[in-house]
Amino acid sequence: QLFIAVLSLFIYIFTKISVDMYAGAVFIQLALKWNIYLALVLLLSVTALYTVAGGLAAVIYTDAAQTAIMLAGALTLMGFSFAEVGGWNALMQGYANAIPSVRVPNTTCGIPRDDAFHIFRDPVNSDLPWPGAIIGMSIPSMWYWCSDQVIVQRSLAAKTLTHAKGGSLLAAYLKVLPFFAIMLPGMISRILYTDEVACADPDLCKQICGNTVGCSDIAYAKLVMELLPAGLRGLMMAVMIAALMSSLTSIFNSSSTIFTMDLWKTFRSHASEWELMIVGRVFVLVLVLVSVLWIPVVQASQGGQLFIYIQSISTYLQPPVSIIFLMGCFWRRTNEKVQKHKHFTSGLGVMRLQLDYLPCRVHSGA
Repeated sequence: QLFIAVLSLFIYIFTKISVDMYAGAVFIQLALKWNIYLALVLLLSVTALYTVAGGLAAVIYTDAAQTAIMLAGALTLMGFSFAEVGGWNALMQGYANAIPSVRVPNTTCGIPRDDAFHIFRDPVNSDLPWPGAIIGMSIPSMWYWCSDQVIVQRSLAAKTLTHAKGGSLLAAYLKVLPFFAIMLPGMISRILYTDEVACADPDLCKQICGNTVGCSDIAYAKLVMELLPAGLRGLMMAVMIAALMSSLTSIFNSSSTIFTMDLWKTFRSHASEWELMIVGRVFVLVLVLVSVLWIPVVQASQGGQLFIYIQSISTYLQPPVSIIFLMGCFWRRTNEKVQKHKHFTSGLGVMRLQLDYLPCRVHSGA
């Protein structure tokens, strides 16, 4: 229990809180031309007020309303995007030619991949081999939908078992839409704003988005700011920021619950409700501070591509929880002793994670 609690908190810091804060700050930065850390302060301040004012019920109801508005806005943006680029055939042709005018000589940086429109890619030489996409991605998905405290907490809050099952099925169907509402518009954004979204020169990227690694993370926000009419643009920005704040509120609530109930009460079994409340709030502040300090790593990781960063961290840290959950479902002899042996496999993921973020040693010829 202690191991799962600590691992869950690490996953929340690396893949949820820091990523949500960074994504929200990118939207605010692009809309208001603010420094990214000033945007973070604004986002966290409003989120803090939102957290104090409402509880889990408020989060769930606002999520439902925001989902409908976001879907309408995203599908509208998709329509504007296809109209601007000239349709599907123009997307196919334009993406292959979306090469920035300023590139680093003798490199392939900034050149679109030949297999960009292939879901199942080469199992050896591609950036996303199809065996990894099918088998590897099943493990983080199992953790997220079956073991993540944020999702489980919402399922347990359902009125009946039927409501919980229906909500899960509806969420599964909605997961089909990001391909049309997010991914394709993102590719169109590269065509329309090639020199900005696909910038390949570090100095130029620094000027555009403040990140020397790349500016692909601004693709969707760039479409919102440039293509949508003024009123719809403001509504879409407000809903996106509100959704990110709602997500942060849910994560803060779940993280506080994990720390106070699974960790703090282990060492102080007779802690009062008042003590647990104070400890939970202080822990959330610490969690936010650590996540903010991690944001520069998020910016610089995986070529500046936020989605790839999330998936890489997930595949390093989440397999032990998924394995334990799967064994608990299908093997009755699964107990604490078996789980302890499985936890040792997480050490391999942590070691692999360190290799991604340890600085390379450059040996001098002197």
